[in-house]
Amino acid sequence: MEQFKVVLADHEIPRQWYNIQADLPTPLKPPLHPGTGQPVGPDDLSPIFPMNLIEQEVSQERYIDIPDAVLEKYLLWRPTPLYRARNFEKLLNAPVQIYFKNEGVSPPGSHKPNTAVPQAYYNKVFGIKRIATETGAGQWGSALSMACKLFGLECRVFMVRVSYDQKPYRRLMMNTWGAECIPSPSTLTEAGRQILAEHPDSPGSLGIAISEAVEDAVTHENSRYSLGSVLNHVLMHQTVIGLEAKKQMEAIGVYPDVVIGCAGGGSNFAGIALPFVRDKIYGKQISIIAAEPTSCPTMTRGPFAYDFGDLAKKTPLLAMYTLGHDFVPAPIHAGGLRYHGMAPIVSHLVKEKLIEARAYDQVETFEVGVNWARTECFIPAPETNHAIAAVADVANQAREEGKEKVILFDWSGHGLIDLASYDAYLSGKLSAYELPDEEIARALRAINGFPKP
Repeated sequence: MEQFKVVLADHEIPRQWYNIQADLPTPLKPPLHPGTGQPVGPDDLSPIFPMNLIEQEVSQERYIDIPDAVLEKYLLWRPTPLYRARNFEKLLNAPVQIYFKNEGVSPPGSHKPNTAVPQAYYNKVFGIKRIATETGAGQWGSALSMACKLFGLECRVFMVRVSYDQKPYRRLMMNTWGAECIPSPSTLTEAGRQILAEHPDSPGSLGIAISEAVEDAVTHENSRYSLGSVLNHVLMHQTVIGLEAKKQMEAIGVYPDVVIGCAGGGSNFAGIALPFVRDKIYGKQISIIAAEPTSCPTMTRGPFAYDFGDLAKKTPLLAMYTLGHDFVPAPIHAGGLRYHGMAPIVSHLVKEKLIEARAYDQVETFEVGVNWARTECFIPAPETNHAIAAVADVANQAREEGKEKVILFDWSGHGLIDLASYDAYLSGKLSAYELPDEEIARALRAINGFPKP
C-alpha cells in the first residue's frame, strides 16, 4: 500500500524552537523608537510585552528550550501529520511529489496555537492576568482565546470589522473559550473612535485593530498585548512546524526541492520555512516561496522601509516590506493575509534573496482550493489556498521544464468556518482584485520622512 502520511510519536515532538537570528548572514535592522529614532531597548517594550518574551525577541541563541508546561499543551494536537497529496499530484499531471504539513488538526483549526500557547504561558508566569490582541480572519483570536483559557487568563480580541461580519463562527469560537470579541474599529478606544469619526463605515484593518489592542493593553492593570505574527519570538515559536516536517521527511528518505507557505504577517510561512532557510544558508540547494495576495502585495510591490506596525503609530518602527501603516486593504476573504507589513525576519530574507515572494489573485486561489478539496478532500482556508496556488505554479513549471521536484508546503488551516467565501466563489460572486498603482504611491507617501533601513 502506498504511504499517504507520516505521523511522529508524542515523544518525538521537538523540545526546542529554532531561532534563525543565530544564523543570519547579516543581522536584522533594529526596531526604532518612534520618538527618538534610536533602537528600542527592553524597557521601551515592557509596557506592552512581559520581559520573558522580550528576551526571546532579542535573543541570538540558536535554540530555545520549550517549557514542559507548553509541551504538555502542544501534545493536545502535536505532532501534526505530514501528508503526501497523491490525488492532487495526479490532477496536476506533473513530475512532482507534494507533501503538506497539516496544521488544521489543532483545536482552533490552524497553526496559530503554536505561539498562542507559549505566549499565554509566559504572560501567566510573569504575573499577567489579562491579554488584549487583534485578529484578522479570527484564527489568531480563536487560538489565543483557547490558550488563555488553558492558563486561566482573561482575553479581549479586537477583530477586523469585515472579518467579524464575514466569519461569525470564529467569533463564536472565541466566545466559547471565554474571550470577548470586539469588532474593530470600535468605540472602546481613542484610536477606534478617531477612525469611526472619519470613516463611520470603515471595514477595519489589522493596523487599526493592533492600535486598539495595544491601547487597551497599556490602559488596563495587569494587562499585556499579544501579537500572532510579525515579531521574532512569534516566528520562532512556529518553527515547531518545520522542525517536525524535517523529522518526518527524513523518516521516509525525502528532502524538498521547494518549500512553500502563504504569508500575511509571516508566522506560518516562517514556521515551515526557517529550519530549511538555515539549510540554504549553509549551502543546500532549495527554493523557498512565500505566497501573498495580489490585493495586499506587501513583498512583491511594497518598498522595504521603516514603518509602524499599526495605524495609530503606537508600535516601534520596523524595517520591513510595507504598503504603509495607513493602508486599508480590500475586503478579500483571506482575512489573515490582509496586513500592510511583513515580518522583519521574512522581509530580511526576501531582501537577501534567500527566499522569494509571489502574489496570487483570490479567484485563482479559490479555483485551485476547490480542485484541492475535490481531490484531497480537506477544505482549505482561503489563506491556505494561496500556498496551494504556489504549489500548482511550481508543478506547472516542473512539467514545462521536465524536471522532477519534491514540494513541501504548510497547510496552515482548514476552511470549515470559511464556507461563506466558498459560496461566494461557487456562485460567481467573488471578484478578482489587484492593488492599483496609486496605492503603492500612497504607501511611499505614508513612509516619507521615516529613517531609511
